[in-house]
Amino acid sequence: MRIDADVQLERFRAGVQAFLAEHQPGAKHHTGVRAPDRELVPAIRAFTAKLFDAGYFGADWPLAYGGRADYDPAEAFIVAEEIARAGTWAPIGAATNLGAAALIEFGTPEQQAEYLPRIRSAEHLWCQLFSEPGAGSDLAGLQTKARLDGDHWVVDGQKVWTTNGHHADIGYLLARTDPSAAKHAGITAFILDMTSPGIEVRPLREITGTSDFNEVFLDGVRIPADRVIGRVNDGWRVANSSLAHERSGVAASSAELIRHLDDLRGLASDDAATRQRVGAIATRVLVSDAMSKAVQSHMLAATDDAADAALVKIYFSETNLALAELGMDLQGVGGIVTEGDEDAVAEGWWQDAYLYARAYTIAGGATEVLKNVVAERALKMPREPR
Repeated sequence: MRIDADVQLERFRAGVQAFLAEHQPGAKHHTGVRAPDRELVPAIRAFTAKLFDAGYFGADWPLAYGGRADYDPAEAFIVAEEIARAGTWAPIGAATNLGAAALIEFGTPEQQAEYLPRIRSAEHLWCQLFSEPGAGSDLAGLQTKARLDGDHWVVDGQKVWTTNGHHADIGYLLARTDPSAAKHAGITAFILDMTSPGIEVRPLREITGTSDFNEVFLDGVRIPADRVIGRVNDGWRVANSSLAHERSGVAASSAELIRHLDDLRGLASDDAATRQRVGAIATRVLVSDAMSKAVQSHMLAATDDAADAALVKIYFSETNLALAELGMDLQGVGGIVTEGDEDAVAEGWWQDAYLYARAYTIAGGATEVLKNVVAERALKMPREPR
């Protein structure tokens, strides 16, 4: 299936490819959703601003803030796919999708005027302060609390798995403002200045050796009352609405799998057994790509359902893990060396990919949770006993 077969979109794709060839901020040396080293951040900020200026990001925004009247929703998938195919950095943080979507739909005119231009210029990088140690897949169980004190909210709690939190200027925060309300009620969305007193960001060193996620501790952090996004105690609706705009990743993950499959072929010997193993993975990669394209077409036609994104994510993450495992196995004893070892194949890229691949089966919805989503929300099966 191709969702971009018409001449105009093919011309758009060619323009994106030419733009990336000229302006990309350099190769991304690790797979997955990663945080750059601090010295790379200025170049990624500049690249992000150029993407907005060229109309490749923010084209679906209101015209007053740089949107385009001739915007085609398929363009977002093409941009994400081509960035992944080029092996370079996409804009980092949660501003370009989640933060902007929340502000456009629920923000006040004053908030939009203050923050949207700074997202476009990449003056502000945002991070997503949703997940907590006891509220990951079950986000509605979050316990970070905010209480009103005059014209400020005072926030206490802890967030975790905050990608790019150590680079962020602004946080998109969910906190419980009515502890007596039902589980999904009593939550409010806030704009948080990450330089506020009482915020401590601790990078988490992972099994890969890199620090992409962070713990964020909030101790008596004061947020002006006019930094609430939407209505007080309506943050669950704000968060879910903005998450619905985070759709282009389905195209990026598909393109990344295909690129890694090409790398895998370089490791394979020419014996029949190895060819069969690589062929089996290639089949899974192409099936994953076809599923991705089908879901993109459903999204564009507004016919997607609860099973679509969940099934694509499950199949992609398990295929990605199998591909990384094969990449390690084909190296034989060379697969046990660590990234950076002078004897490592491709500077240890496969070692890092293997260690990171398991995270894809958990982050963004664990496989087991997503299977329940498909069963309960799409197939209308009885809920799993709690």
